[in-house]
Amino acid sequence: MADEQVEPQVVRAPKGTHDVLWPASSRWEALVAAFAGRARRAGFGLTITPMFEDARLFRRGIGGQSDVVNKEMYEFTDRDNRPLALRPEGTAPVVRAFVQHHPPVPWKAWYVTPAFRYEQPQAGRYRQHHQLGVEVLGTEDPDLDVEVIALAAGFYADLGLREIDLAVNSMGCAEDRPRYIAALSEFLAEHASELCDEHSERYGVNPLRVLDCKRPECRAVTELAPRLVDFLDEACAAHLARVRSGLDALGIVHRLEPRLVRGLDYYTRTTFEFSATALETAQNAVGGGGRYDGLAEAIGGDPTPGIGFGIGIERLLMACDAEGCFAALPHPPHAFVIDLTGGEQARDLVDELRRAGLTALRAYDGRSLKSQLKQADRSGARYAVMIGAEELAAGVVTVRPLREAGGEKTEQETVARPEITARLRELTGEG
Repeated sequence: MADEQVEPQVVRAPKGTHDVLWPASSRWEALVAAFAGRARRAGFGLTITPMFEDARLFRRGIGGQSDVVNKEMYEFTDRDNRPLALRPEGTAPVVRAFVQHHPPVPWKAWYVTPAFRYEQPQAGRYRQHHQLGVEVLGTEDPDLDVEVIALAAGFYADLGLREIDLAVNSMGCAEDRPRYIAALSEFLAEHASELCDEHSERYGVNPLRVLDCKRPECRAVTELAPRLVDFLDEACAAHLARVRSGLDALGIVHRLEPRLVRGLDYYTRTTFEFSATALETAQNAVGGGGRYDGLAEAIGGDPTPGIGFGIGIERLLMACDAEGCFAALPHPPHAFVIDLTGGEQARDLVDELRRAGLTALRAYDGRSLKSQLKQADRSGARYAVMIGAEELAAGVVTVRPLREAGGEKTEQETVARPEITARLRELTGEG
């Protein structure tokens, strides 16, 4: 008896990843373009770094005790046994590029990149998610903090988002933090039995992480915890005051959130986080960042102050959906060429139209008139340009409107073949 043929199992995307197909991807394209435009006006240039780095970059930069490094980072060795890691966040690679290449300061970089974390997938958060971000290195001026926060706030406004909450805090400096951590640890020890299961036994490993916990038990305890802002030295307190007054001057509504520590260990002084209140979930952060004045030195560079932020694209688009903004539908094609003479005319005409800056599509495989018209309508094209045997012999094409232009119905017309490009540019307003 012959062996039964077994159908191969369909290979699917790995858990925690997702595909973005057209036309949904046109929304991503528009989002990145909007961010790039705002970043460019503020003097930022695109920086592209590798998706994988020496794993030591993140162990030194983010911190060996962080959950990002110990639990979530995709780490492996290559064929030469070198320790590598997929990028879990966007800041450390950009700072590494700065340290390696020594660009003039202040150096302003923006990026769009995938990031990888082995964590339980959740709404708007995948094991491979995507980030927009900016980084500035070379100055500790608090006015730059205001500028960076304003860039993010302006971007959200560009998208039409209105239900955005901005929380601001200060992580202080290296001299402030030990005193605060000692006070916080003493407080948490007194309330350990009231903390969530994860932190009731591990609060001593990194007490600051308890402040970042979103579980109700920890939130209730840390509501009464010592505040880091009360432990700031004079310089850090003045820095925070300057940032807050600058935000007020620019009309950027914000609030002081003493429990805001973010999830990475490299932050110093200013930290901030944007949340989309329209999202009915505890995980509603759509972007955030802060200062990291010791990061360059931690990875082997000269002491260099820096500040930046990251914005998760997937969750940001969820926030747009929740507010019903930034639909960003793809631009409809200008023309769909229907050729009943063998395909050569369509081949040549779509090339001519595209060279003229118009979007032109066509059918393939010798389809019938009915099939081509159906495909033209499905494409969303504004005009069908039809070439049959009679048109070809007469040196003309037929232009049939498929959509109303400006609310007015236009009529079908015959156009001389040499004049069709100019006529379509006139009809579509691209002239």
